[in-house]
Amino acid sequence: MIRATTFAGKSVALFGLGASGNATALALAAGGASVACWDDAPAARDDARSAGVAVVDLATADWSRFSSLVLAPGVPLTHPEPHWSVARAKASGVEIIGDIEIFARERAAHCPQSPFIGITGTNGKSTTTALIAHILREAGRDVQMGGNIGVPILSLEPPAPERFHVIEISSFQIDLTPTLRPTVGLLLNITPDHLDRHGTVERYAAIKTRLVAGSQVALIGVDDELCIEIGRRFAESEQPDTYPASARENLSWGYFADNNRVISRDCDQALAEAEVLGSIEGIGTLRGRHNLQNAVFACAAAWHCGLRPAKIAAALRTFSGLPHRMEEVGRVGTLLFINDSKATNADSTAKALATFERDIFWIAGGKAKEGGIASLAPHFPAIRKAYLIGAAADAFAATLDSRVATERCGTIDVALERATADAHAHTAAHPSAEPIVLLSPACASYDQFQSFEHRGNVFRDLVAKLPGIICTATQS
Repeated sequence: MIRATTFAGKSVALFGLGASGNATALALAAGGASVACWDDAPAARDDARSAGVAVVDLATADWSRFSSLVLAPGVPLTHPEPHWSVARAKASGVEIIGDIEIFARERAAHCPQSPFIGITGTNGKSTTTALIAHILREAGRDVQMGGNIGVPILSLEPPAPERFHVIEISSFQIDLTPTLRPTVGLLLNITPDHLDRHGTVERYAAIKTRLVAGSQVALIGVDDELCIEIGRRFAESEQPDTYPASARENLSWGYFADNNRVISRDCDQALAEAEVLGSIEGIGTLRGRHNLQNAVFACAAAWHCGLRPAKIAAALRTFSGLPHRMEEVGRVGTLLFINDSKATNADSTAKALATFERDIFWIAGGKAKEGGIASLAPHFPAIRKAYLIGAAADAFAATLDSRVATERCGTIDVALERATADAHAHTAAHPSAEPIVLLSPACASYDQFQSFEHRGNVFRDLVAKLPGIICTATQS
């Protein structure tokens, strides 16, 4: 645990008693703060009490005694309208922060030179974060990984001179972190997302930009228009130690992919003379161009952390991947089953579909995001058939129309049964085929599941029961 000593003697309000909220409450109390915690959900309050957290009704509390409101990232700060606790804090002149900000203050106060790698972007954050942590661990470094992935940041070990904090940071968390100052900051990509929480794509992009704007070393993707513009502004401002990164084109300098190799190139350096940091060739856990982008960023971050190419390249080859992100969960002969439940929007699913050239038996649907799946049209020729589930089934069927064979299945178990049968029939007719049953929903999960993890776990369990299956998933 990181003890929040910078809040010693202060009275702090905290709203949102999920995993990060409870961890924050305990860290503040351990650091000497008086903490008043609340959540609108009675079950969350009961769980917090069981964990030893002081629960106080903030709706009736005296806000003049609070120095800060620590807000859980899932609670609306600005859109669609501020949560009532936000309104109370603003009316009382109380600062509103999140748990990442508490970490930032502890680091600044006690060990400002401790290495801190911050990762953000619309897609690929978790895989890139896990890959960086893996590379550093394989090189023998002391690594703490958390934030928006897995472990709440204040549950990690505290900053230390040789301890690397590798932290995934969402736009919600950045919005609550005014003093964000990573050693190395990564902005992977930006596509429209979470606009219900940020209002406009411009505001969403501006929030994401704050992570790299405060970094000692900034790595900025140049594979989408929004990030290209951000990189252009950084270049014009002559902000030092800013580097472009691309998985799509060979850059004259910076970090990029050449085929499946990750290249580090200085200005005016010939490609043949550039440093090869590693390759994802033949690494099943890093399939697809989107994972090539993740690898470019991870290798670049490791390079700036002082690792040599041989160490980086060796670590890439042992990366086991993350659950629910292009996760190979099983095989029957040449038929491959892929769990990409984390693909909760069309942009993520586009990356999955682009990974395979043909014979995709695609399971999609759930709670639709704005824009639907019209943007996936360039990938329709690779889809042998789509099996639609959840609330989005009718809308997706209308988009696919006559361009892709479609079956409304309703639930994931029916979809898997039908997709598997059709894939086997296709293999029987075409013995050299290598079909893929791909769960990549392009939707949120909340119409039928508790989370994308729940959805992916159900899919994995169903696949494991198929006749003749060889399960290949290594994580749960």
